[in-house]
Amino acid sequence: MPGLKQGSRLSSCDTGRAIVTSASRLLQVLAVFAALALAAPVRAATDIALWHAMSGELGRQLDKLAADFNASQPDYRIVPTYKGNYTETVTAAIFAFRSRSQPAIVQVNEVATATMTAAKGAIYPVYSLMRDQGEPFSLNDYLPAVSGYYTDAAGNLLSFPFNSSTPILYYNKTMFRDAGLDPEAPPKTWPELGAAAKRLRDRGAACGFTTSWPSWIHVENFSAFHNLPLATRANGFAGLDAELTINNPSLVHHIAALSEWQKTKVFDYSGRGQSAEPRFQKGECGIFIGSSATRADIKANSKFEIGYGLMPYWPDMKGAPQNSIIGGATLWVLRDRPREEYKGVARFFSYLSQPGVQAAWHQNTGYLPVTRAAFELTRSQGFYERNPGSAISFEQITLNPPTENSKGIRLGSFVLIRGAIEDELEQAFAGNKSAQKALDSAVERGNKLLRQFERASPER
Repeated sequence: MPGLKQGSRLSSCDTGRAIVTSASRLLQVLAVFAALALAAPVRAATDIALWHAMSGELGRQLDKLAADFNASQPDYRIVPTYKGNYTETVTAAIFAFRSRSQPAIVQVNEVATATMTAAKGAIYPVYSLMRDQGEPFSLNDYLPAVSGYYTDAAGNLLSFPFNSSTPILYYNKTMFRDAGLDPEAPPKTWPELGAAAKRLRDRGAACGFTTSWPSWIHVENFSAFHNLPLATRANGFAGLDAELTINNPSLVHHIAALSEWQKTKVFDYSGRGQSAEPRFQKGECGIFIGSSATRADIKANSKFEIGYGLMPYWPDMKGAPQNSIIGGATLWVLRDRPREEYKGVARFFSYLSQPGVQAAWHQNTGYLPVTRAAFELTRSQGFYERNPGSAISFEQITLNPPTENSKGIRLGSFVLIRGAIEDELEQAFAGNKSAQKALDSAVERGNKLLRQFERASPER
């Protein structure tokens, strides 16, 4: 029996050790599970595709914007993807929609607004999105000259204003001094600009002044700045049956003046798009009218002191100066994406509307702030004092409350219409057509494109 008792005591010790060992291992396993639970999110963030047309530094700024939003909350992840220029980006989105692989957000340039608006079944209007998702949203927070371009007839915002610019005047202060012109006094009117450009030419400049984006500056913004209609039906906002009115006496007078100045290179046409900008940067032309969004690029690449001014106007034309209109693009939301994505899109748009976010985007890119709060914040930070000329664009689009003529343009196929207008402007500048005949032809060609769009529109 003694042996049995001894064996029993050994068994009890072994059992105790086993219990302690098992408990220790259990605690280790629980610790591992706890660590894994803390390390892993409860659920993965919802990815939201954003297709865009921004390359280079602008693309990097957009990537940073998305990364900052993603880091600000754990639920959604904006995934930007560059798809080429504006036309290529929109085309890619259209094809993707047909195969049900479209992104939730696509960046579309301003002149394609009518085309997007007509695609009612494909778009999710921003005002509806923000209301449906319960995100705070007030149209009054946005600049009327910006938001008005992207509203419907009832004043509802259809797409989110993102990158907006407007034409401003740049001039070479060094060339002004050498020509005996006041380097602190940019020309305010077209007669003043013509006289200054002639003085520059007389002093040896290759050209007095040049401009980029011919239709945008000399037809679209010229009309808005002089409070002239570009087309009937409130520039197309009131209906698809609009017709162009750009062969009016005021615009004919302006194009005739440019054509006359072209003969002596007081004005020198440099081509479409941004092809004129390098000529100013290299010091060939003393005055340049181009996008406000190129200010930083011009400053970085010009080896002279730059002056800035508002767009010029003809003083004998009643209603000028009114306000300029914008270029650039907005963010459109496409339908038939999972419901959860739309909550994230609305959250992203609320984030983009914050004054601090808007101010940083404005300051880093040169695009306009889309809210007055962002402008005021930028001013209070001293940005405009440190960067002369950076407030000109804001001052110009807010010069006066937008009218029916200066709210924007809502014409179908306007990318093609703009091409037709520039064809005809080139004929006038080359001396092949009078200003009247060139603009008459632009109206005829443009109206044909409008009727084609009208017939193809589902609203018809």
